[in-house]
Amino acid sequence: MSALPLAGRRVLVTRALHQAGKLSEGLQALGAEAVEVAVLEIRPPASFDALDAALHQLKSYDWVVLTSANAVRAIAERAWVLEIGLHQLARLKVAAVGEATAAAARKAGLQVALVPEAYVAESLVERLLEGIQFRTAGQRILLARAEVARDVIPDALRQAGAEVDVVDAYRNVLPEAAPEQLRRALAEGIDAATFTSSSSATHLAEAARVAGVAWPFAGVAAVSIGPITSQTLWELGWKPAGEASPFDVAGLIDAVVRTL
Repeated sequence: MSALPLAGRRVLVTRALHQAGKLSEGLQALGAEAVEVAVLEIRPPASFDALDAALHQLKSYDWVVLTSANAVRAIAERAWVLEIGLHQLARLKVAAVGEATAAAARKAGLQVALVPEAYVAESLVERLLEGIQFRTAGQRILLARAEVARDVIPDALRQAGAEVDVVDAYRNVLPEAAPEQLRRALAEGIDAATFTSSSSATHLAEAARVAGVAWPFAGVAAVSIGPITSQTLWELGWKPAGEASPFDVAGLIDAVVRTL
């Protein structure tokens, strides 16, 4: 009998293909079979107009708030197209929602000034509002994010007197192959499903609907990366069996071990 804690377990990984590696590899290292069914595909926004305008006037902002590595990637790619060197913006302060986002921002040439202890939007806002810079109205902040996202950050910052520009940097869409891949994965058996964002939960529910699969999945444990994702699962009618602590991939893997 294997001493690995997840030996013989099949765990669903719902991240976009370009982001699934770390989670899948971590699960496999503990003996699990990582079953990858990407329910998120990153695509350009419907229009680049707002993002381009913001990038052309980056020097006018006091802060850039980044809530995902996907947003960083979208900004860096568009800046390259526009021939804007992000590394030249040394005075621009960046707030990143977590270490993965911060690492992507640094790689793109940005200076990360703030990363909250808890990797959720509410903690990011709390840290920002603690700073003396937000006790004075008139701070200009750029929030580049997915086309559909919660308004926790811009609402709180505007209430504190900041001027916030929200631009769509990318879109999350359901890959065409996801419903059939999900149907096959469930037919072969799944012990747990992992969720790294609210979008992964809503998109998996949509994939199940298209595939004609009953939701939630009978006998499958839902394991969430944090309280916001857990709340989304509750709203979708699926009680999470486990939740990461801390709210990152390593914490999610630990939660899978504890749950199974």
